[in-house]
Parts: sequence; C-alpha cells; structure tokens
Amino acid sequence: MSQALIVAAARTQDNQGSLQHCLDLEDRLRARGVALRELVIEPLSTDWHSPEPEDHFRSGCAPIEALSRARELIGEGVPAVLIRGEDLIKSGYSRDDRLRLMAVYGPDYPLTEAYTDLTERFLARQDHSSDSFRDLARGLFDNYRATFLAQASHAPGANLPAEHWFEPVTRLFRGVDCANPMVDFSGRLLVCTAALADDLGVGPDERIEIRGVGLRRLAGDGRDYIDEIAGYDHLRQAYRDSCEMAGIDFAARFRAGDALLEAYTCFPVVPMAFLLVSGLVDVLDAMPDFLARHSVTITGGMNLARGAWNNPALNALISMHHRLLQGEEHIGLVHGNGGLGYRQGVALLART
Repeated sequence: MSQALIVAAARTQDNQGSLQHCLDLEDRLRARGVALRELVIEPLSTDWHSPEPEDHFRSGCAPIEALSRARELIGEGVPAVLIRGEDLIKSGYSRDDRLRLMAVYGPDYPLTEAYTDLTERFLARQDHSSDSFRDLARGLFDNYRATFLAQASHAPGANLPAEHWFEPVTRLFRGVDCANPMVDFSGRLLVCTAALADDLGVGPDERIEIRGVGLRRLAGDGRDYIDEIAGYDHLRQAYRDSCEMAGIDFAARFRAGDALLEAYTCFPVVPMAFLLVSGLVDVLDAMPDFLARHSVTITGGMNLARGAWNNPALNALISMHHRLLQGEEHIGLVHGNGGLGYRQGVALLART
C-alpha cells in the first residue's frame, strides 16, 4: 500500500494563524492537473441527525474518520486528499442558535447531563466514587494547563478560563471540564503519495506518515446506549486496531519517551477511559502518579487549545504534525470521540 503522507497542515483560530502554506500547495497541485479529493468536517450548522453525504464527516471523531478515509484513498490510487474543516462558532451563530444546535439529544437532555449519566455508569464499573472522580478531573485539568502554559507562545496566565468556569455546572463537572470551545476555526490537512511529495519538492523532513487508524462505532448513541459506551470496549478495539495497523506498541513507546499523545479531553471520563484501555494506567488509582510524570496532550487539550465543535481532533492532528516535525519524538497518537462516545477513533502518526 502506498504511503499516505501529511505534507501540509495549517489552521486559523480567531483570525490568528495562516492557511497560506497549505493553500499554495493545493494551487500547485491543481496547476499540475492533479485531481484533489476533498473530505469535509461538517460544521455545527449541519443537522446532527441528517444522513452524512459521501466525503462528509460529523462528530468529534470525524477528523479521525476522515484521516482513515484519506489513507484508504491514497491506497486506492488517489494521489492527493484534502481534509478541511471550518466552523465560525464565535461569530457565525447567535447564542440561541448555538444552544439549539448543540442540543443533539433534545432540549431536555443536555450534553452535560448525558455525560454525567455516562460518567456515573463508568464509575460504577470502576468501583470509584464521585469524590474520587472530581479529584482525578482536577488532576487532568492541571495536566492540560501545565502543558498549555509551557508552550513558548503563551505567557503565564494568558488565555486561561475565568474563575467562574471552575464552578460546578452539574453534580460531577465544572465548566472547565466540559470544553465546548467558543472559537472561529478553520483547518486543513493535505495528504498525498510519496511520489507526489517528491514532485512538489516536499522533503522527508516535512512529511508525516499516517501509520495506522483504528475506528469503531456502536449501533447507536445517547441515553439508550450509555451502558455499552461506559464499557469502552469499542475504544479499546480502535486503539488496538491502530497499533496493529501501524506495527507500533504505543504504550511502550510513550513510556520510553519516544511518543506523544493528544487525548480527547472534553469531559474527563473520556481521557480516563483512554488511559485505561491503552494500558497507560492499569487502574484509576494510578492516574495521579501518571499525570505527575506525563502530559496527556501536546496542546493543553480542547479545554484550552480549543478547536470548534467537530474540529478539535483536526486541530490536534495539525498540532501533532508540526510537533513531530519539530521535536525529538517519532510517534504521535490523536484520539477522537464522537457524540456521547459511540464513535471512537485513534490515529497513529510517525516521522518518516
């Protein structure tokens, strides 16, 4: 199978950043007569319950699903694939429209309440108390914040949530735990073959390979599927599928310091489940020690690094591409979680 290589990754958030490098490569491809297949991450304005058209992807897992499709298309002989997502959450919707469109389980069952129910079922399976969960959630957010503030582009205290976001919004969650970023976002990933990368003059030090992608989806989502979601067996299988496809023992490489992780961090139950199913921690009681020694994001997570509605994992893939090119690690994992968790995706990227 042909190597699927990410050769450009760009984004803007609230008019900061630039897409120009990616756009320039796209223009060069079109000038050469290369057909560019486009995969679209749908915005909040799309009806959550409508059918997904071909080459369109929806939910927090959508960018990982699109990445998997891009890899398949390259293997089928398509020379270049563009993954793009744009959502103007801050400027493109009224407050009432945002609230209405985000109520994907109906106005009487908000996402915060759905995730609270899911978390309580998860905690019962793990034989953990609500107080223990709140402690672990604080530990996770502290981990995100330390990573976020360690980046050179952020001054101490810059862009951190206001104090009221640290107050409870449900019986388990604070505002900082829920992470529905209020941001205008646009992002692009350009994937192509090695031969086309050579033709474009994109050198080996500018390429990141899509080594493995694991996807799993339950039969349904929402209240009726909470028991099945809370077991996270489908996440475990998506993780294993990705590692097997890539030929990588991610947990071992991560512990050895040769891999990076960007867990999906909206609602603490999701990264907790990932740490368990990946074997990075054996039990929840081991999490505080793990969090003291390892970053579970490279960005500060969607709670701090943001990425609108269906796009946080696209934001993470863009960040992982650049971080792998600039850093010493060779492997990067990005996790995507769709809906209440019925869709799970795990992508493994590697320096070439």
